[in-house]
Amino acid sequence: MKCLNCGQENKDSAKVCKKCNRGLSAAPAWFPDFRWHLKTLGFIYLGVVAFYFITTFALRQLPKPYHLREIPPEMTPWLRKGPKFLPEDQLKAPADAPAPAPAAP
Repeated sequence: MKCLNCGQENKDSAKVCKKCNRGLSAAPAWFPDFRWHLKTLGFIYLGVVAFYFITTFALRQLPKPYHLREIPPEMTPWLRKGPKFLPEDQLKAPADAPAPAPAAP
């Protein structure tokens, strides 16, 4: 095994160089620095923003669900203009409906 520092040939089982006494374990080939992180996070951010705008544009091309069917206004009183509650006469039971039976004591 050749020393990366001084070039001295050493045994394969050696842990340090016999000439310069430096460790023979291989150093990592590359460390990510600030610029690499900035560039990578920038690409991720741009990808997420592009995905958002493309998805928003594609969803706007689809028909709206409320164009497909009619929803009765009684089911959505909060969408009505004017009073938000039903008038008293609409809250009462119909006259032809049987009266509920009294509860047994």
